[in-house]
Formats: sequence, structure tokens, C-alpha cells
Amino acid sequence: MSQHRTQTGRRQFQTILGMLGLVMCGKHVRTARGAAAMRNAPDAFMLSPDGWVPNNAHLPVLHYHNALPIRGGDPAAGMEALFTANGWPPRWRWGVYDFHHYHSTAHEVLGIIAGSAQLRLGGPGGRLVTVRAGDVVVLPAGTGHRNEGSSNDFLVVGAYPPDQDFDLQRGPITRAAITVMGRLPFPPTDPVQGRAGALTRLWHPA
Repeated sequence: MSQHRTQTGRRQFQTILGMLGLVMCGKHVRTARGAAAMRNAPDAFMLSPDGWVPNNAHLPVLHYHNALPIRGGDPAAGMEALFTANGWPPRWRWGVYDFHHYHSTAHEVLGIIAGSAQLRLGGPGGRLVTVRAGDVVVLPAGTGHRNEGSSNDFLVVGAYPPDQDFDLQRGPITRAAITVMGRLPFPPTDPVQGRAGALTRLWHPA
């Protein structure tokens, strides 16, 4: 077989793989979505308890940068569609409170639609994170968060696992409540990248 025919056949094979959502990687075949998930891995970090803020003992915070292009007349709808498709139903469009708080009854996803903000994650002594339009932050239950300054157009879409209603905690909770919080279930999909996303690799039941 000529080299030209070999190259042509390979291109045709790769075209078929592309139609199926697959790409070649050396001698292996992997999904294009999985490859994208590896290229766009989020910042992942654990937060220790900080005073009355429990944070989460075994689930890391995930911060996706530029997770979704912001375009169109209703960019929030695109973020909501992404979360819905990946099993994290959106619940509101608003911002982030300017006081330290956390949710003990639900995991939370924040999709940044417009503007930018400095968020303090983990309590008064926690990590200061800059978020911008297109970013997504996944907060496991118990994670403290506060808006320490944002642009006037700052807008967020909030989403949660199915059947989880979020509370608003501004003080300590009992040890028993922290135990229950640590056992909260979560979808088997990443809110940004679905089943191939970082959450499916980094989040594990207690």
C-alpha cells in the first residue's frame, strides 16, 4: 500500500472518530470530551476548618477558569443549560453575600455570568480567589464564602444537586450536623464537564 493511500485512510478513520466524538492519542482512542477535561482542569484545593466555619473534610473546592464562553443576549441561560445537562439544576441568578456564610445541607455551584469579584473561601482566614465571567466554582457543603468586593455588573448563577435545599449558616453547627453534612450525596457528574470531569475523579463519598 502506498504512503499516500495509508495517509488518506488514516485521515478518513480520524474523520469517522471525530464524528463519534473520539480522538486518536498515540495507539489509544479517547473521547474528545475527556481530552478537553484534561486540558481544562480546575484549580482544586482543600480548606481546613476556620473557627466556626467547618469547610469540608474530604471534598476539595474546584475552580474552573473560563469554563464557558459568555455570549448572546442572555448568557445566564447558557450556564443554566450547562448545569442542567450535567445534573446540577440551577436555582437562582444573583450574586454572593458580603458576609461569611456556608451551606450545611447542600453542595453549591457558582457560575459567573458577568463582571468579577474577590471571593474569600473558607472563612475569615481562608483563601482569596478572583472570579471572572465564564468561571465556575464548585463549593462542597460547609465551605465558607464571602464577597469581599465585586464589579457593579457581577452576576452569578447558583446550582445544587437534585433534591438538596440549601440553608444559610452564619455560625457554628453541632458535631452531629457536621457528620450529616459530610455524608451528603452528589451527582455522578461534574457540573461543567459531565462524567469526564474533575469532580468524578476528585470527589468521593465519605
